Amino acid sequence: MRQNFYNLSMVSLTKIKKNRNFVYSDEQLIAEFQSGDELAYIELVNRYRNRLLNFVFQILGDSDISEDVIQDTFLRLYEKKHYYKKIAKFSTWIYTIARNLANTELRKKIRRKTSVFSQISKHDYDYESPSSQPDASQELENEYLGRRIQKAINQLQEPYKEVIVLRDMQNLSYDEISLIIDVPLGTVKSRINRARLQLQIELKDLK
Repeated sequence: MRQNFYNLSMVSLTKIKKNRNFVYSDEQLIAEFQSGDELAYIELVNRYRNRLLNFVFQILGDSDISEDVIQDTFLRLYEKKHYYKKIAKFSTWIYTIARNLANTELRKKIRRKTSVFSQISKHDYDYESPSSQPDASQELENEYLGRRIQKAINQLQEPYKEVIVLRDMQNLSYDEISLIIDVPLGTVKSRINRARLQLQIELKDLK
């Protein structure tokens, strides 16, 4: 059943309804979905799937488990849409669901004494290809830099790693991060500053 709900996100909106143009905010879309419009649900999934998948992967380091968590996240959205209230931003609400599910999986991995983080692949980076292809040495250098940065992030303690991913990779505001991880705003800023300082120290040879 989980897969059936998730597969809705794979449907092309233009094929479903050519004359409909989604220009709504996230909050307007969830309101439409709460009123029974499943096209609004599909649009929300399309907007958030990759962002949430990248976020969850940073926590778990396992692409297969991360996919399962995202499927569960959107299943929760589908089944519990009326739990959302207008007093919160939709992005905060959906990130909180994904984070809680990811942390549950992380605790399972810790109990099994397995490695939390796996080798990141080049497919986990979103970037535009340059007009001219770099030579082999440049590709190797870029791959090396990516691995060094990812390794440095992975070495952060979990509270610091989490906030740096949300802020510098997911581009969420300090206020949103505070709500998602349920800690005071000052604590969020302090953790981000400390994480950035540690990364600067770890990567100082790359300057």
